[in-house]
Amino acid sequence: MVRDFRANGRIVIVGASLAGLRAAEALRAEGFDGSLTIIGDEPYEPYDRPPLSKQVLKGWVPAEHTALPRMRVVDADWRLGVAATGLDRSARRVRLADGGQVPYDRLLIATGTRARLWPDPAEAALAGVHTLRSRDDATRLQQALAARPARVLIIGAGFIGSEMASVCRELGIPVTVTERGAAPLVGALGGVIGAVAAQLQREHGVDLRCGVGVAALEGDANGHVRRARLSDGSTVEADLVVAAMGSLRNVEWLEGSGLAAGVWGVACDAGGRAFDINGVVTDTVYVAGDVARAPHVLYEYQFLAMEHWDNAVLGAQAAAHNMVNLEPDYRPHLLLPSFWSSQFGVTIKSVGVPSFGDQVVCTQGSVRDRRFAAAYGRRGRIVAAVTFNHGRWLEHYGQMIEQSSPFPPPPAGWDRPDDMRPRAAEFPPPGALTAIPDVVLTGHDPAERRAEFRSRH
Repeated sequence: MVRDFRANGRIVIVGASLAGLRAAEALRAEGFDGSLTIIGDEPYEPYDRPPLSKQVLKGWVPAEHTALPRMRVVDADWRLGVAATGLDRSARRVRLADGGQVPYDRLLIATGTRARLWPDPAEAALAGVHTLRSRDDATRLQQALAARPARVLIIGAGFIGSEMASVCRELGIPVTVTERGAAPLVGALGGVIGAVAAQLQREHGVDLRCGVGVAALEGDANGHVRRARLSDGSTVEADLVVAAMGSLRNVEWLEGSGLAAGVWGVACDAGGRAFDINGVVTDTVYVAGDVARAPHVLYEYQFLAMEHWDNAVLGAQAAAHNMVNLEPDYRPHLLLPSFWSSQFGVTIKSVGVPSFGDQVVCTQGSVRDRRFAAAYGRRGRIVAAVTFNHGRWLEHYGQMIEQSSPFPPPPAGWDRPDDMRPRAAEFPPPGALTAIPDVVLTGHDPAERRAEFRSRH
């Protein structure tokens, strides 16, 4: 049956994305010779997004030069510039915005995310108000920065907002950053590390305002943004505004499909098979990339949605393998999350899920010199680590996380910081704790990892 499907089956991928492309390549590598259709709402073939907030904004690389390299010929029917608008699972058809329908035997959802727009439509329509997610967004924003605005206002100090603030300062452009939280990156790294990021921004001339939001944007008679009124009653004069308020997962087209799709993404198992609204796993619908939300054995089986480059690649490859194989040959996608960000001359790298922890301790280096490593813990074990200009140690911390090593971790043999006392990580309150066995992820290839249970001693 698998052999016949590989020759005659029909697979549709919704999302001409990094995950969509790598899944298509993996399907062909797995011997799938059937019909393959890739649907994308943008008119471009898949491109790399990380350079958009870095090299493209600086003017080093044109946005049209970010196309992803092809690892192999995929021989697909590309339907670009047309969005998927609905899914009929009974008829196994994807409905398109142009009125067309595409039949499938297996479907991969890889629709990713989009930027959260400024909520007031009239204010969002002012000239000079931008978001950054797509290739076209990056082109428009790069041109606006090249015109040398008097001041840029960035709303939100997550990774995208912080990276854009760094680009502005490198270009010598005055920039104000507003952040409703206590510090930049507080949602991803907690308040303790966020305070370090705040100092970093201010040292580089960023007008950083934490604990404050933007109440309204105001424009001139020509419809160009000129100032923002903040929640504390103050105003900021700015002729370029970037809303960097996070992302929204592209799941609206799945309404009525019966899939477990919501604000956090499409729920699926560790092999990428989608769940329906009753929690039953499907046999024909799979999910990969930013929009996938799957339970992770290392994090108490909580559902994780990861907007990371390697998650898109490895998750797509695992889902593609499972689409053309049968149990017991299914492959789990048990990635240990990691990411990196370059801002203000510092490379920030992380492994694990920092926000899962409730404590943090500096384990190596010097916070003062912006060259250190810190570990996050929860219930006596290490769950994540972050480094500032100290990334060569990240693999070491990743191995400790996979082995459920104790927290605080054993001191490093050298480069010990002055203060190694654990502190509250200052994340938003975590969810309720559950009592489960320790779980260890074994192996070095994410595609080959399996869960291994150990009793507590």
